[in-house]
Amino acid sequence: MFKSPKQFEIDSIDKQILNLLLNDSALSYQEIGRRLDMSSGTVHVRVKKMETIGIITGHKAVVDYSKVGYDISCFIGIFLKNTHDFDFVAKELEKIDELVSVDYTTGNYSMIVKVICKDTSHLRAVLIDKIQTIEGVQRTESHISLKQSLEKALVIQD
Repeated sequence: MFKSPKQFEIDSIDKQILNLLLNDSALSYQEIGRRLDMSSGTVHVRVKKMETIGIITGHKAVVDYSKVGYDISCFIGIFLKNTHDFDFVAKELEKIDELVSVDYTTGNYSMIVKVICKDTSHLRAVLIDKIQTIEGVQRTESHISLKQSLEKALVIQD
């Protein structure tokens, strides 16, 4: 298995810290230290090291979008006119507020994006007025999620 050089810069303690943060990014260094039997200063140094080498790239809140009025989650497969259009299309997609992820894929679609909308009218507007108007997009296929039954963090192992 290929390992990048930066993977060798972390140890099992770093991985334990990552797993705790993946499950609750709001944990304090003090609480992480308590759980791993180490000082909060040591935790702080290790987290900063992982941020510096690009393993930890940010911290975010997990939001139940339906509780703030966004009830539709939709995966959209995008067919590109030409594979060389990917970079341009990806940059244009970044401008769409409702779009939360973009993946360049193998298989039927060139890209799969996830959008979160208030309702089906909102979804239609995002799809027709925003995504399908991007130069390089040939066509799309939509898949509305009826219910997300699982979203979890990867457990990082040694």
